[in-house]
Amino acid sequence: MSLLRPLAYLSLPVLAFRFAATKSKIVRYYWRMGVYVLCLAICSIFGVCSSVALVVTGKRFDLDFWVARSFSLLGQRALDITFEIEGEEYLNTRPALLIGNHQSMLDILYLGPIFPRATVISAKKELRWVPFLGLFMILGGTIFLDRRNPQVAIASLKEAGETMKRRNISLWMFPEGTRSLHEEPTMKPFKKGAFHVAVQSGLPIVPVVCENYWRLYRKDVFESGKLKIKVLPPIETSGLTTADVPALAERTRDIMVKTLEEISIPYKGSSATLSQSQKSERDAILMPPPPVPTSSGKSSGINTERHTRREPDVADLLDSDSRQRTSSLVRSVASSEETEEEDGHVLVRKPDGP
Repeated sequence: MSLLRPLAYLSLPVLAFRFAATKSKIVRYYWRMGVYVLCLAICSIFGVCSSVALVVTGKRFDLDFWVARSFSLLGQRALDITFEIEGEEYLNTRPALLIGNHQSMLDILYLGPIFPRATVISAKKELRWVPFLGLFMILGGTIFLDRRNPQVAIASLKEAGETMKRRNISLWMFPEGTRSLHEEPTMKPFKKGAFHVAVQSGLPIVPVVCENYWRLYRKDVFESGKLKIKVLPPIETSGLTTADVPALAERTRDIMVKTLEEISIPYKGSSATLSQSQKSERDAILMPPPPVPTSSGKSSGINTERHTRREPDVADLLDSDSRQRTSSLVRSVASSEETEEEDGHVLVRKPDGP
């Protein structure tokens, strides 16, 4: 009894928090986020403990598989998020380079039910020194990349390709390089590193697309539901050279974006129902072409309030009717939004709220 009483007192705040989560969307967001982080912590401890046994038995490259499965079993039940998987048979392709769209930290949950055996991940080299996590990654065969030194990173990826073929293992990468959760289903331009690995080693690329989950997870919103995952047929790279990498990356991205649009449920109030011509005009604004020099030697551009550097003015490339349609489109799609520059592109930053 002396032990039960303190536990009862300690459980009161938890029960109160849980009750409040059923009444308030904001409270529910923080409650579910806390549950998510707790599941991550539990599975991380499990991974560190099991890694020793897997290394001893010669199964170190299955470590990520077991951790992903354990997190899937725990996280899906705790958060009531389920997945519908299509094309799962393509995950048996090995060795291969598996690539997926990267939306947020919640992506770990969708990796759970699909992550194959004998597959490793890549990570920035700084994670090697994170307590527990670094040890877990080293034991699991993680490929660490130096993003600040492209030559060293390319050499590491080339070595990774040879290791994959020699040991018959696969590699999972997120080619966008950063998270890209938006109201509309889209993806950032792909980095070329993953495709250099595939081309240099002659390994197939297996694209994996998870449905856009803006409707379930974003700032101050974290709900339950079902998400679709589609594994696409392997893309062969045998016979390709380094010169083919840019076209390969662009073609793969186009296929994945098209699939993402097909399997995603439009968020209510989004502009996902735009016509094809409107989408083309929107894309021209979000990702304009390189600056075109004028006769005075200066580049025509769009003035932004937050930056002094000028970007190409898309309106100069359109006729007067197109300019009117574009102006109307911007007001309807990007109302109350700000623009910011990243890697030479003018991007529309989504509002923090729903």
